[in-house]
Amino acid sequence: MTTSKTADVNLPTIHLNAAGIDIGANRHWVSVPPSRAPESVRSFGCFTADLYALSAWLKQCGIETVAMESTGVYWIPLFQILETQGFEVNLVNAHHVKTVPGRKSDVLDCQWLQQLHSYGLLSGSFRPEDQICVLRSYLRQRDNLVKSASTHVLRIQKALTEMNVQLHRVISDITGTTGMRILRAIVAGERNPQVLAAMKDRRIKASTDDIAAALTGDYRAEQLFILQQELQLYEIYQQQMAACDIEIERHLNAFTDTVDPNTDPPPKPKRRGQKQPGNAPDFDLRTHL
Repeated sequence: MTTSKTADVNLPTIHLNAAGIDIGANRHWVSVPPSRAPESVRSFGCFTADLYALSAWLKQCGIETVAMESTGVYWIPLFQILETQGFEVNLVNAHHVKTVPGRKSDVLDCQWLQQLHSYGLLSGSFRPEDQICVLRSYLRQRDNLVKSASTHVLRIQKALTEMNVQLHRVISDITGTTGMRILRAIVAGERNPQVLAAMKDRRIKASTDDIAAALTGDYRAEQLFILQQELQLYEIYQQQMAACDIEIERHLNAFTDTVDPNTDPPPKPKRRGQKQPGNAPDFDLRTHL
């Protein structure tokens, strides 16, 4: 098997100005070529000022490209700072680094990364441009809000079931127009099933009598309290999703068009009062896409 010492002699150096960084939760260890600094391995803290100091030291050492492992989310701030400072940053899979043979036992992780990267043996993982990363963060946050809201829908349904209010049997979506109208009325104090059933939307197929029968329940104070809280929490998440949609649309408007949107047929107009399917954004996402 080829030893590390032999590899040092035979392998050509592809990246002369390469550095390796071992990412940590509290400190980052950085290695540069031994000829670039009296102390070729240094450690830096994880505060923002430390990250800029790390970047300044790399520039002082004439570094142009950096390799780091994708450790949790700790790499993200350093990656972004180094990228904005003009470095070519390669985010490498930790498994790929471990499968390369010939490592000496006394070599630090950052030194091994620097050595492999200088030989061109590491391939960076795909990371989209910053504009896409920003959009992805908004969309991930929106997805988290949708998941959190769904938890409160389940709790609303549980409270209704314990009061034997079978609203879900007569309407398909208790968070739709009719369901929310009835739920808000129940929380506000309305108990008359006929009055509640009269709030149904004209598109609901179930009859008023069937809805009234489903809404005749055992309204208990403790479950009504739970219903009120869960309904409020659900509506808070809906408000946060709407705010998230505003930011997503604003960010999408900043994108440069890569195709002519006029060459694609426009989206079909919605009928008045028709609700977007599921948790779809409340703006024209199709044209942006």
